[in-house]
Amino acid sequence: MAVTHPVGRNAASRKYDILTALGALALSQDKSAQRLTLRLMTLITARYNWRNDELIVGRVEMARLWCVDERTVKREMAKLKAMGWIEVKRAGARGRITTYRMMLDRILDDTRVAWANVGPDFEARLSLETEAPQPATGQGAIVAFPGAKQVPAPDVSSGDPWALAAGMLHGDDPQSYGAWIAPLTHHDTRGEVMMLMAPSRFHASYVQTHLLRKIERAVRSLDVDVSRVAVLFPEG
Repeated sequence: MAVTHPVGRNAASRKYDILTALGALALSQDKSAQRLTLRLMTLITARYNWRNDELIVGRVEMARLWCVDERTVKREMAKLKAMGWIEVKRAGARGRITTYRMMLDRILDDTRVAWANVGPDFEARLSLETEAPQPATGQGAIVAFPGAKQVPAPDVSSGDPWALAAGMLHGDDPQSYGAWIAPLTHHDTRGEVMMLMAPSRFHASYVQTHLLRKIERAVRSLDVDVSRVAVLFPEG
C-alpha cells in the first residue's frame, strides 16, 4: 500500500476518507475499541497538522480533551503505538512535548474490513487509491527470504501491561520480536518486578543479554509500577 499524506489539491477529501474509515471501523467494534478510535479521531480533528505530518499535544491537554486522567492517556497512547497507528516523530525532552505522526498506511490497511460498510463507491475509490504500484517489467519483485517468518502484532485490546509493551516492541523491530519476544509470556508481577517466562534457558539468557534493557524501557513507558523485568525459564 502506498499512501501519501493529505496535502495539496485533494487533501480535504482525503482527510474525510481517513476519518470515515476510522469511524466505520469503530462502529463495527466493541465499546473499548470504539472509545479508543473516537479519542484518536478527536485528536486528529482538533490538533493534527496534516501539512507537517505532526501531532503535538501534551498529556495534560489530551486528558482534558478525553475527560480522563494522565495515566489513562499514557495507556491509550501506548495502545495506539502498539497497533502501529501512530509513532514518535520526535521524542520529548525537557521543555519540549513529544511529536507524533500518523501511520496512514497502517490505519487504512486495518480499516479495510469496514470500507464496504460505507458503500461500494467508497470501497472502490480507496482500493484504487491505496493499491500498491506494480514493479516495472524487467525490474523483478521483492521476494522474502525463506524462513523469514512474519509474526503478527499481539492483541493489545485488553490493556494488559505486557501485551502493550510487546506491541510497542513489535512496532520497533518485528523480526526481533518474532524471534525472541513473542515466545515470552507474562508469568507474574510481584511488587516492582515483572516476571516473564522464556521457553528455554538459552532463550532466557539471550533476552537478558541483548534485549532486557529495551524490554524494561517499553514496560516503564506505560507508567506501570514496574522498575525491573526478570526473565525466567522452566526448570529441568
